[in-house]
Amino acid sequence: MELEIWIYYTISITILTAIPGPSILLCVSQSVSKGLTHALYGAFGNMLAIIGIITLSFSGLGVIIASSDLIFNIIKYMGAIYLIYLGYKALTSKEESYHFQKEKCITKKEKFSSFSAGFIVGASNPKTTIFFVAFFPQFINPNSSLFSQYIIFMSTFAIIGFFWLMFYSYLGHKSSKWFLKEGRAKFFNRITGGVFVGAGVLLSTSNRT
Repeated sequence: MELEIWIYYTISITILTAIPGPSILLCVSQSVSKGLTHALYGAFGNMLAIIGIITLSFSGLGVIIASSDLIFNIIKYMGAIYLIYLGYKALTSKEESYHFQKEKCITKKEKFSSFSAGFIVGASNPKTTIFFVAFFPQFINPNSSLFSQYIIFMSTFAIIGFFWLMFYSYLGHKSSKWFLKEGRAKFFNRITGGVFVGAGVLLSTSNRT
């Protein structure tokens, strides 16, 4: 792969992944309400889902998914329902204040919960598959090894995407002292809940174009 192509790809990915979306919001909410370790596992789950989508795009299965209305709609509505569910949980939460210890060790169940939430949010937007199917051909050199290009593209995206997830999570974690004050947990839950519900509704009305 030519260095110039990789630089263009890296710049594009850096800009695209820096834009806050449901995945970043999820990690931030985990960081604020539960701690940075929860956000870390959420980011791991999210990146695993994205790596899977990138792999499908390179293998050709992404084209099948992107061109199938049935598969597109199944993934779309599952993702929309899950986002709305997250929003509903936040909106109906009775929690008035957050109480967590920053250095507290979390259980395997809690790790899995944060990880799976990140994975589901990352995997449940079918437009991500369409994006990669349309995005990668602009950078792929058909005369070079597809596998080596896959490794470079995938690892570059994973590193940059993970960086932004943790960057926003860290900002949320540093602001947690403000949210620890009485009554502010309710405020934060209402905001994040509304955003999750809105994202779910938007996803449910999206189409392949």
